[in-house]
Amino acid sequence: MTNKLPLATLIELAQSKADEATRRLGLLQNAHTSAAEKLDLLHQYRQEYLDQLQEHLQDGVSSGHLRNFRQFINTLDTAIEQQRALTLQADSRLSSGRSDWQHSKTRLNSFDTLAERLHQQELTTMNRREQRDSDEHTARQFYLRSNKSTD
Repeated sequence: MTNKLPLATLIELAQSKADEATRRLGLLQNAHTSAAEKLDLLHQYRQEYLDQLQEHLQDGVSSGHLRNFRQFINTLDTAIEQQRALTLQADSRLSSGRSDWQHSKTRLNSFDTLAERLHQQELTTMNRREQRDSDEHTARQFYLRSNKSTD
């Protein structure tokens, strides 16, 4: 009984940590997905803007208008690089979160395995005790019967 209380406490703590790691992993996954979607959106917007520039170039465009297009493309390129860096950071955090989650699940599984082993040991001990009691009872009955027949 003394082993059960500390082990149960360890399992509860490990379960809490695993639940928290799962929650954090979900948040990190959402952040990574959001960052990747924003990066894709910036790439799409840049491509659309380049397509518009191509159309305007075919129709003829003033040098001031062309400068504005190029300046905006440069601004988009800067935003894309910043978002790429954010996406890489989110990827790194997600990888770290996965590692933490796996570690917490492994720890919880270890405690669960230990608890199951202890439970099996208790069952084995109980079964042996019941078998011993049954054997003693049978031996006593046999002894009593054999003493009655000799009387």
